Parts: sequence; structure tokens; C-alpha cells
Amino acid sequence: MAAAQERLSDGTGGTDNGEGATRETDPGPPAFRSAVDALRAARLRPGIEVDPTPAPKRLAPHAYALEAAVVEGDEDLADGRLVLLHDPDGHDGWQGTFRLVTLVRAELEAEMAADPLLPEVCWSWLTGALEDRGLSYGEPSGTVTRAGSHYFGGLAERAPASQIEIRASWTPREGVGGVPDTAAHLAAWCDLLCQVAGLPPTPAPAPDASVVTLPQRRGPRPA
Repeated sequence: MAAAQERLSDGTGGTDNGEGATRETDPGPPAFRSAVDALRAARLRPGIEVDPTPAPKRLAPHAYALEAAVVEGDEDLADGRLVLLHDPDGHDGWQGTFRLVTLVRAELEAEMAADPLLPEVCWSWLTGALEDRGLSYGEPSGTVTRAGSHYFGGLAERAPASQIEIRASWTPREGVGGVPDTAAHLAAWCDLLCQVAGLPPTPAPAPDASVVTLPQRRGPRPA
């Protein structure tokens, strides 16, 4: 999942290039532990493969990260990274003590890539995914980048390719005990991944639905 290696920003000017990433060794305060436990227990739609990944340590005192891919057969249709940040003292830029930061990207069909409204549409997919889940959030920030590649010389046989990349962050509103519903925010983020991948949206799963529970570290994909 190449997206997991990209630079992330918390949306308030702070960045981490991955070099300072580390697996969470300090379990953190109770609110953070509860938020992470909810992420680990979240139930998601099939076709999304989710792994824990080293979290950036420069953006907040406590962080937990996941990477995910929408998989069809042996092909990754979209991939991304979601990072949960927590500062018990609060953060003026976040207007809260928690922040979610994401990087999502996917290849695009040429017709879709040429749509002048594509950036606005992709941003609406993010906000719409949160709102469709009935989630309360604040201070959204981010960018949508559309890029095209043309190949020459020894690579001239490759067809032109286009890619969309969404970088965003938002503050999940805190609930009981000062803990946001991180499982629901993760589900909304996976809805975004599926939309970027070109899959049709699905309603929120029923509590007894047969879905995937994370984390489930996937093994090597067959050659």
C-alpha cells in the first residue's frame, strides 16, 4: 500500500514524512485507549483489507494508524491511510483533543479524470460519507489533487494514467467519556475508499451483518 508511505499533515500545518513513524508503545490515557480499541473492533464491509501500520509520532503525543485497500481479485482499486491523533491538552487548530488524518488515492478512468468538477465531487464524497453515517465533526481541512502521467521512450507502450489523491483531516466530536465514535468514523472512511475505487455505496451494516472484523493482517498476495 504505497499511500501509507506518503507525507501526512494534520491539517493545521504539522507534517510527518514517515521517518519518525513508530508503532504505538505507550498505551496512552484511557480516552485514547478506548478510541483505539473501537478502531480495532470495527466491523467493515467485505472487500476492504485493513492492517495496522506504524503511526507518525511528531503530530501529537499519541497516535494510531491503519492502512487499507479496496481489493478486487488481485487488484488494489484504491488505498489509503487513516491516522488517529490525540492530545489530552487539546489543540487550538483541531478545536478538540482528537483528530483524524487521511490520505486516499486511486487510479482514474480517462473520462472521469477530465471532469472539471472532479475535485469538488471527491471532497463531497468525504463530507457525504461522514454525514451519511450521522457523524458530527468539525474543522475539516484538506486537498484534492488530480495528476496525469504520460510515458515515453522505453515506457512508451504504457497507456496514459490518471490518479486522484485526497488528503484531509477533521475533528471527530467527542461523545461519552470524551471519546469519539472512531469505529463509525472508520466505517465512513471506508465508504470514501469504496467510492474513490468506483464501487457503489452500501448502507451501514446491521449489527448482525456478516462483515470483516479488523485488524486482519493479510499475507502475501499470490503472484
